[in-house]
Amino acid sequence: MPDHDATGEAERIASLRLIRTPRIGPVTYAHLLARFGSAGRALAAVPDLARRGGGAVPVLADEGEVLREIAAVARLGARHLFRGQGLYPAALAEVEGSPAVLIAKGRLELLERSAVAMVGARNASAAAVRFARGLAAQIGQRGFVVASGLARGIDTAAHGGALETGTIAVVAGGIDVVYPPENDALQRAIGERGLILAEQPPRTEPRARHFPSRNRIIAGLALGTLVVEAAPKSGSLITARYAADYGREVMAVPGSPLDARAQGCNLLIREGATLIQSAADVAEAVGGIAGGVAAPRAAYRQTAPAADASSADRGRITGLLGPVAVAVDEIIRQAALPPAIVQTVLLELELAGRLERHAGGRVSLSG
Repeated sequence: MPDHDATGEAERIASLRLIRTPRIGPVTYAHLLARFGSAGRALAAVPDLARRGGGAVPVLADEGEVLREIAAVARLGARHLFRGQGLYPAALAEVEGSPAVLIAKGRLELLERSAVAMVGARNASAAAVRFARGLAAQIGQRGFVVASGLARGIDTAAHGGALETGTIAVVAGGIDVVYPPENDALQRAIGERGLILAEQPPRTEPRARHFPSRNRIIAGLALGTLVVEAAPKSGSLITARYAADYGREVMAVPGSPLDARAQGCNLLIREGATLIQSAADVAEAVGGIAGGVAAPRAAYRQTAPAADASSADRGRITGLLGPVAVAVDEIIRQAALPPAIVQTVLLELELAGRLERHAGGRVSLSG
């Protein structure tokens, strides 16, 4: 999607209405923009598509609420970054299912620099916190932006160490909501001297369902993700898995086998993550892929109008779906139908509330 200056205020409002409408996630939004060429035309088509999917028509986001969001973002000194705009981070735009819009406050020029993500335990040891802060400062001195999630422990140390050289904080709630509360001063400092990114509208309190998306954004922004202390099933390891899925570097700082907080990092290293002891190690690890995440910020290009699916096509595709997630490519293969037909039916089912999308391009019927 082009910059909103070119498309006009009406298109910008229609885009936000689509994004804030229930059942329209990033993948569905991308399909709608590619099929209809503009958010305005896609918005008008949603009710009919949902009816064809055999479910209830989603309640479109209210225009007044969207206008209030735009005004609130402006009052905060922030702005919306739509995927396809020049300002939207190029590395994140490469990731399937990346957010259709981000809200950004601070130094937008930081998005033009290569980033390294640093994450780790919230209950980190004093030694790990000190090491992470110093390492973040050294990584920053080598020209990298340090991205993290503004959580307690390692995230806080990483932001603090890189505040002078450049840091990006991705928050799970609204850009104006401080979480955790003790990071109030740090969050304000990052908003002034670094950059804060949020997927959720202002005033949104962070909920458990928001954190996986926050972690995906952190991993997608960066050339690689570095983990400093993490339990075996921690959110930090999930962020590292996302980085691996995106073809980015996974790095870990080794720790004592006697400390449970080091088990996750040691496990990552055993599975092939790069062992990190210094900023030089980080620079060496991500240097080889620096050119691989500089994709152009292309707009959603309109495709040829998709042919309407017949009742038989819908029945065949729906019959292949179930509660277990399956790859869309497998549905296309087994249905023996053109991909455009399959994608159209899946779009209709999702808008009707009958389909869920999962990581890795997989789908399942809703419970």
